[in-house]
Amino acid sequence: MKTSVRAALAGALACGVLTTAIVVGRPDDHPESDPPSGPYVALGDSYTAGPEIPGQNGSPAGCERSDRNYPALVARRLGLPAADFRDVSCSGATVADLTAAQSTDRGTNPAQLSALSDRTRLVTLGMGGNDIGFASLVKTCVKSGVLNFALNGLKGLKDLKDLDADSGDAPCKDRYVSDGADEVEQRIETADERLAQALAEVRRRAPEARVYVVGYPAILPSHTTGCGDAMGLAAGDVAYLHDKEQQLNGMLRERAEKAGADYVDTYTPSVGRDACADRQVRWIEPLVPLAPAASVHPNERGEQGMADAVLKTLGA
Repeated sequence: MKTSVRAALAGALACGVLTTAIVVGRPDDHPESDPPSGPYVALGDSYTAGPEIPGQNGSPAGCERSDRNYPALVARRLGLPAADFRDVSCSGATVADLTAAQSTDRGTNPAQLSALSDRTRLVTLGMGGNDIGFASLVKTCVKSGVLNFALNGLKGLKDLKDLDADSGDAPCKDRYVSDGADEVEQRIETADERLAQALAEVRRRAPEARVYVVGYPAILPSHTTGCGDAMGLAAGDVAYLHDKEQQLNGMLRERAEKAGADYVDTYTPSVGRDACADRQVRWIEPLVPLAPAASVHPNERGEQGMADAVLKTLGA
């Protein structure tokens, strides 16, 4: 009996040691006090690349990467040598461009995942907005808002600010929501499926890397007032677009957790710094940028804020 007990205890102890060894060896279980270092590969779309923020560098030129975008700032903070940092983000990229070459008007960007290897130790991925067509969605909503303004002008409106008075005014939302079905919400669900496959491929190609999925900062405010002049949006559409971004970020967070990756929340620190905020504090430029940045994209302040959020999540 005693021999059996000893054997059982020995077996349990052996299993416990083995389990501990497996857990300690997992790349996604490093303590927060020991942030990952390079080699670092940055994957992403224009919110990662930083179009029109000086100085633009990298190849191809059509990807419009800035040397002050958040990946570059993170790499500098981590003290990585140039050989240990690769930024392959590209404006206009979708999840499909992770595994296939992307054509731009100034060159072709190789499949972004081709930058990964078993040497890679850190990966950030900021993507999903183009999969749901957020940029074209905003443009469509602006056109709807301007048309609505023109029609309402016949009723005595004097400027775009007056549109904010009607919080139920959402002409663009009416285009995408029909009989209870939301077309944009369906796009988010499709993007979720694609991202699941992409994250699995990231893990296969870079098994030792810590992976961080980076969410989007606040593009529009949660309230429906104050966006008339800056964005030309009807008040109800401000709320609609804000809610769609929240749903997108929620999907990115949930997908990251399911894939064993970490999620970087850039939204929370950017609240009150959206495209409709004062130019001295905003992270996102409005339709007509007043700082070097693309329309409705992060400016240099926004990229710095996103870098700070990434570094905080890394524990750096």
